[in-house]
Amino acid sequence: MADNWQKPGDPMRLIVMGQQAFGKDAIAKILETGKDEVVAVYCEPDRDGKPVDPIKEFALEKGLPVHQPADFDDPEALGILASCNADLMVMAFVNVFVPEAARNTPKMGSICFHPSLLPLHRGPSAVNWPIIMGSTKSGYSWFYPSDGLDEGDSLLQWECEIGPDDTVIDLYFKKIYPSAVQSVTRVCDLFRAGEPPHIVPDEADATYERRCTKKHAMIDWNKPIKQVYDLIRGTNPSPGAWTTLNGQQVQVYDCQRVPGDGVSAKIVDVSDDGVTVQLIGGRIRLKRVRPAGGEKMAAQDWASQAGIAAGTVLGS
Repeated sequence: MADNWQKPGDPMRLIVMGQQAFGKDAIAKILETGKDEVVAVYCEPDRDGKPVDPIKEFALEKGLPVHQPADFDDPEALGILASCNADLMVMAFVNVFVPEAARNTPKMGSICFHPSLLPLHRGPSAVNWPIIMGSTKSGYSWFYPSDGLDEGDSLLQWECEIGPDDTVIDLYFKKIYPSAVQSVTRVCDLFRAGEPPHIVPDEADATYERRCTKKHAMIDWNKPIKQVYDLIRGTNPSPGAWTTLNGQQVQVYDCQRVPGDGVSAKIVDVSDDGVTVQLIGGRIRLKRVRPAGGEKMAAQDWASQAGIAAGTVLGS
């Protein structure tokens, strides 16, 4: 594609494809710099009963053309994409498959965001799994997408620490997200300068994980404390770790590790500080839960309502 590139340093015509807040903030950052022009915004089709996607709402406020094709293989959709005469497509938080013909329509092709250090954690739950697996670092990649799942060379990568108590909120919203939004300008700068870098992945290091769902988030209180604690924080806030009490499901959110020995799966203390459960190698104090059919609440309030006391066994 190099023969189609503009003169290095010239403003680019950009298509931004994405959804939700990250897509919206990526556009806002590009517009803020004023270095390039956003000629079109692409997002998923509207869904009945669902609010307007923030990226669409923002784009319309800014007077930007919005396209929402249901199928990128459709000749009409490809024709509209080509008519944008774009230099680059920035794919920010994209959950739909975009075929090669569409990706390669812009003169410089497309670049895509993924919230992991590729080729690690390819797949749709790349923020959850590193925490669940007990990793101590994560980050994000901007990569050249192919037809494979999050496969392709990377343009740039950014690394951060996963703290021992970090949840999905901490890792994504407090660390990855702010840096990733800022990095959109760096991505554009690299393309505008000409010959953007290609970081070739070592496929021997590649991992693929499926979407983290409710079935993966069930707590086994008879597992070692670190495994359970990592599972709870790696699914907080979504999909939400869960256990049962008398056959009724209870989702578990905020918690903390505390020392202590005893019989695993048994509640050893209920206090104003929360509900403390024994595991192998230590204890977890539940701080915030959501019982079936209810709202999130302080664990001690749940214990009071459910008549929970020391000696109660979870997971039964």
